[in-house]
Amino acid sequence: MTETPQIVTRFAPSPTGMLHIGGARTALFNWLFARNQKGHFKLRIEDTDRERSTSEAIDAILEGLRWLELDWDGDIVFQSERAARHVEVAESLLASGHAYRCYAAPEELQQMRETAKAEGRHQGYDGRWRDRDPAEAPSGVDPVIRLKTPLKGETLVADVVQGEVVLSNQTLDDFVLLRSDGTPTYMLSVVVDDHDMNVTHIIRGDDHLVNAARQTHLYEALGWQVPIHAHLPLIHGPDGAKLSKRHGSPAISAYRDKGYLPDGMKNYLLRLGWSHGDDELIPTEKAIEWFALEGINKAPARLDFDKLDFVNGHYLQLCGNEDLIDVLLPHLAELTGQKISDDVRQRLRRVMDELKPRSKTLVELAENSLFLANSRPLQLTSKAKKLLDDEAKAALRALLDDLRGVEDWGANELEKVIRQFCDSRDMKLGKIAQPLRAALTGGANSPGIFDVLVALGQEEAVGRITDQV
Repeated sequence: MTETPQIVTRFAPSPTGMLHIGGARTALFNWLFARNQKGHFKLRIEDTDRERSTSEAIDAILEGLRWLELDWDGDIVFQSERAARHVEVAESLLASGHAYRCYAAPEELQQMRETAKAEGRHQGYDGRWRDRDPAEAPSGVDPVIRLKTPLKGETLVADVVQGEVVLSNQTLDDFVLLRSDGTPTYMLSVVVDDHDMNVTHIIRGDDHLVNAARQTHLYEALGWQVPIHAHLPLIHGPDGAKLSKRHGSPAISAYRDKGYLPDGMKNYLLRLGWSHGDDELIPTEKAIEWFALEGINKAPARLDFDKLDFVNGHYLQLCGNEDLIDVLLPHLAELTGQKISDDVRQRLRRVMDELKPRSKTLVELAENSLFLANSRPLQLTSKAKKLLDDEAKAALRALLDDLRGVEDWGANELEKVIRQFCDSRDMKLGKIAQPLRAALTGGANSPGIFDVLVALGQEEAVGRITDQV
């Protein structure tokens, strides 16, 4: 009985830029399918474009994957280190008659394409050196090596997402395997690496559909099994157009910097083109359990920032307060421009349960927490200044004596003291609460005033009020 091969997926980014949102979703789908099938998820850096590939881009890709907690199996494969293997395969195709040397000069190929365009014909390579005697090769021209592809008929790509995609072989020309300088092309390197890494499923963007047909010819020429393909539809902007700069930065790092959580981002990316009934909030454990390629939608997905905020807000509420404070502090430090003290951390602990429901992202949470970290004397907003008129300041001066005498600085005792103060002056609570909020926070919005007092502590609260009156 033949043993079923272990499922192997791969994510193979080119390190010519940041990890973008489409690449992150591709990595997530590959990771989820491998984990669902108890297989392997491998990472390959396709750095054969030495001029455009940078170490900074590699670092950014790895950082993005680690932030999303998408762990890969085994060592990272760097495609540039496998060039000798790629050349070896190209030479084996020459030896078997499945490839040939082409001596057409670049100028000749350009003229060929211009003529074909003028005549309304396919502009691919016309096979002029396919059956020509190498003895006729012109001097001074270093040849490329091309694959002999079928001249007639059709090539079928049986795609899990797109269905059966059929392409005419007349539109799939004899593509280059080795350039004239002996370096391998993307088409050759991808096939050889996927085969040598035992990749069983290729999950990638549908802009590679034509490549899948070309690569099928290469697999067949080598006598290798063609992996199962699943080509993902592209991600569009909220307006339905292809993603561009006007939709904001597509880099996954931009979403991290805006204060989205890894779990929230993964859940959102999962629902960009994949569904499981009507479920919207799907934790990673359930995503692994439920993920199937058949659940991928064929139509392009649209970014929906309101939905992203909703999903992220859900995971922010689930975060333990200590963990949340740890990831919040860098955002708070950026807003204040200074290191966050232990006193501020302690204030955050006291009021985090009230702050969390008011925020969808870490940046929003940091903005809502800023009053806890601001240095005295506070800079007042225009609304806060209006609240602190002469009458309000006089009331706060009178309240200060009562606040200084509070022995049990807790929400219940503070509410009792302040309500008694209001009753003694026939004053509604709001009449003192709003000026008190302005003096304590510098603004007009905050959690409940008693929670604010508790969070700041007696010494800080009394000091802030004193500064303003």
